Amino acid sequence: MSFLRRQFERFRTSYLSVWVVLASDVGISLACSFVVLGMANLVAESNIYAWEWFAFDWMATAALSSLLAFLVLRTHYIIIRHTTVRDLIKFLGVVIFKGFSLALVVRIIGKATPVSDAMAIIDAVITLVALVSVRVLAVRSYEFYKSRIRDIQSRKRLLVYGTGDKAVSIIVRLRNSPHYEVVGFISGRRSVGRRQLLDKPVYHFDTLEQFQSEATRLSLSAVLFVRPEDLSAENEHLVRFCTASGIKVLVAPQISDSADQPSVAIRKVRIEDLLGRDEIRISMDEIHASFSGKTVLVTGAAGSIGSELCRQLAVLGIGKLILYDDAETPMHNLRLELEARFPQLDFVPVIGDVRSERRLDMAFSRYQPQVVFHAAAYKHVPLMEENPCEAVLANLGGSRLVADKCMAYGVEKMVMISTDKAVNPTNVMGATKRLAEIYVQSLGLAREAGKIPGKTHFVTTRFGNVLGSNGSVIPRFRQQIAEGGPVTVTHPEITRYFMTIPEACRLVLEAAVLPSDNRIFVFDMGKPVKIADLAVRMIELAGLKPDKDIKISYTGLRPGEKLYEEVLSNTENSDPTSHERIRIARVRPADYEESCKAMDAILEAARDYDIDTMVRRMKQTVPEWKSNNSVFEKYD
Repeated sequence: MSFLRRQFERFRTSYLSVWVVLASDVGISLACSFVVLGMANLVAESNIYAWEWFAFDWMATAALSSLLAFLVLRTHYIIIRHTTVRDLIKFLGVVIFKGFSLALVVRIIGKATPVSDAMAIIDAVITLVALVSVRVLAVRSYEFYKSRIRDIQSRKRLLVYGTGDKAVSIIVRLRNSPHYEVVGFISGRRSVGRRQLLDKPVYHFDTLEQFQSEATRLSLSAVLFVRPEDLSAENEHLVRFCTASGIKVLVAPQISDSADQPSVAIRKVRIEDLLGRDEIRISMDEIHASFSGKTVLVTGAAGSIGSELCRQLAVLGIGKLILYDDAETPMHNLRLELEARFPQLDFVPVIGDVRSERRLDMAFSRYQPQVVFHAAAYKHVPLMEENPCEAVLANLGGSRLVADKCMAYGVEKMVMISTDKAVNPTNVMGATKRLAEIYVQSLGLAREAGKIPGKTHFVTTRFGNVLGSNGSVIPRFRQQIAEGGPVTVTHPEITRYFMTIPEACRLVLEAAVLPSDNRIFVFDMGKPVKIADLAVRMIELAGLKPDKDIKISYTGLRPGEKLYEEVLSNTENSDPTSHERIRIARVRPADYEESCKAMDAILEAARDYDIDTMVRRMKQTVPEWKSNNSVFEKYD
């Protein structure tokens, strides 16, 4: 608990002694009576103070009558900051009793005059006003103090990481922020520690104890990183200190992203920020030139990858964007977002299934797309293992229809999104994506050889797991943490390669403009991430302790699931491109006629829901498919 919070709690829960309140009220009453004496002395024809004992009798009566009335009515037990109108009636009774007592005593001592009667009335009025005013002032002061404390508490006290220009600019951007207050800087270099920058101290922390001690002294709320590379560099050091200490980790936007309201865009660090490698960067100028003014169709537009593709395409100056998806509510939400964020974008939402040839015909014939991004697919491994025919009809049949329509309607380029699970697949989903790759590539090679007419260039991109996509491990873990756990992991040693959704879409756009044709592009995804470690970091980022606040439960590998994913890009299984992070997968070329025969047989069995025949034919076409922990192992 911070110093300010402790002070406020002490002020909120502590009250003045009832005897202090009584003494102050009597003092206020006496002061009012003394003021009335002075006023009377100025206006009376004779000197009041010349009346022997009058002043003494007046003040003594005022003191005794006030004390008696306060004690009888117990006004000193009323908490000043909580005084109500009903409480004020008691003070009215006090002053009436006091005024009556003063008038009575004056008559008893034989000094009654019109002036003395007026003095008693004025005394009562002034005393009432004084007592009420003091309480109103106290209530107002308390409310003001409380609001000020809450304002201060609501402002996060930040240490900004770095001492460069971007870190310094944060001071200017947050100077008048109602949400944040910068109290200092953190340097990654020990030699810079304890210096001053813009009149604020610069700290360096070697140990967790040093950080926690300074965080407590500063009433620190968060550490703000202004550069993604700094966040990545401090992933195992300062970020760990913050999560262990319950200090939030925040990320500042780029200055150009939020020039109007920079403080609003500051956000909490996400697990996606801690991948441990730099995000992919591409040449947006070349991509902008390639897509400017063109009509682009995106299948699966309402999904995680498809919707992000639409967002990135929206700023490339395209002529028209066709959104194609059969998910009504996600499509509606995407439509509202695009209308709000990109009011100048010309786009058309089309509800349709890639398995429907007539609906695809309508979309292609009406809008005549020049570029097609095919992102529509079923992707969840266990679900597709249980529904293999639907996986084949959507992932293979849908992809085949889209590719055929691209050729029939003269589309310039089709970019198909595949998956790393197509590499030596162990499940139905991965096998269907590999079949789609085979067909699309064979179609492109047949066009190159002049065997079939058309002009479409085909490109395929293979992704690893996408962080934060619908139904993926990150949203699932977030939900489980929010519900109090447990967080479920299939196996303590299971690992995966990860990329962010924006990275995946930048890869798609880059692949679309690379000169290679009829190729499968793969992304250098860095080091694999252990899912159990991912769960631990997410629990820590939520300010909780793994296996104490949130349990981690291991449930066992699911049908078709691998313990380790295949390496997508290395010198043994891929070739380089002009982009250092993108390579070309080495795959065996497929003959178009043979592919058509194989796909026809597989799709026919899928439509008949003849699972046995379908799986056998799939394994003949993709001999590297070896089922794992699956009922289909018997067909290997």
